[in-house]
Amino acid sequence: MRLKKYIFKKVESTNNVAVRLIKQGNERGIIFTDQQTKGKGQRQNKWISMKGNLFVSVFFEIGKKISLSTIINLNLKIIKKIIHKKINSLTQIRKPNDILINKKKVCGILQETIFKQNKKYLIVGIGINVSRSPKINNYPTTFLNNYSNKKLNRLQLFREFKLLYEKNLHLFGV
Repeated sequence: MRLKKYIFKKVESTNNVAVRLIKQGNERGIIFTDQQTKGKGQRQNKWISMKGNLFVSVFFEIGKKISLSTIINLNLKIIKKIIHKKINSLTQIRKPNDILINKKKVCGILQETIFKQNKKYLIVGIGINVSRSPKINNYPTTFLNNYSNKKLNRLQLFREFKLLYEKNLHLFGV
């Protein structure tokens, strides 16, 4: 199944765009933006969206009986696979939704579900520090280009996410 691409220069939140697109009748897609002004994190936290980093949301219908733990594990596996291919360092998962490099956060994932016309949709917001990372007291962060042999391209990463999600959509129960 193919994901329709939606590319923006600036949005408040890619997850908010996904909600709007689903409400407009779009069944699945992947959203990319250069800038988020109100990125969202877990538990109403704000995701600090620094220029040069990757901001993506994927949305698609999922099976009604798929468990939250299965959804979380599938998303972590897909995202970690792409990150791990790009760097020369150990990546770790910190449940429920973070990926770390050398015990420093490089990626946050926000998963939301919504219902429309008796269908259940998953929205997976992915924020990856590619070229910069915020300085947060008592919370170490890092970015991918610290660990890569060559400078990573955000659009190439976006394309890789699109392909890997398309290849694995069937695992989400649809």
